[in-house]
Amino acid sequence: MERAIFAGGCFWCMVQPFDEQPGIYTVTSGYTGGHVENPTYEQVLTHTTGHTEAVEIIFDPEIISYEELLQIYWQQTDPTDAFGQFQDRGDNYRPVIFYLNEEQKIKAEKSRQALADSGIFSEPIVTTIEPAQPFYEAESYHQDYYKKHPQNFALNHQRRAEFIKEHWEEFNA
Repeated sequence: MERAIFAGGCFWCMVQPFDEQPGIYTVTSGYTGGHVENPTYEQVLTHTTGHTEAVEIIFDPEIISYEELLQIYWQQTDPTDAFGQFQDRGDNYRPVIFYLNEEQKIKAEKSRQALADSGIFSEPIVTTIEPAQPFYEAESYHQDYYKKHPQNFALNHQRRAEFIKEHWEEFNA
């Protein structure tokens, strides 16, 4: 098994796209990239911990590759918005690919460049690629939110879903 860590706005919306893929063992909501150990959701919301909401994915690279995870990631975010994602604003919602080794870093950079070269977006791709830092699991009520609260999830996911449809529908047909 291998690990991948991605931040793309509210972690509630980042779990489902990965959770439904073959070869994914777990998708955990949490916090990373900050300077406070074991932060709480309330602390992260203050924008004083430096943490970003993220998902940690444990996957089997024999079934799903890191490159495939990157493709899924790009199709869940607005890579041209560095100040949050959709209705979620602030540094704790910024889009980041956190790499765990040099191979992941190279693949992420190559993937970001391919997206920039594709012309899908007219604005620059601003998603950062940063070394992974300690990942802290979020409180249990945040885990599998889309399964536990489907109506609220759908409401929170609406703007993201519209963006995905507008920018990625032709690639997923």
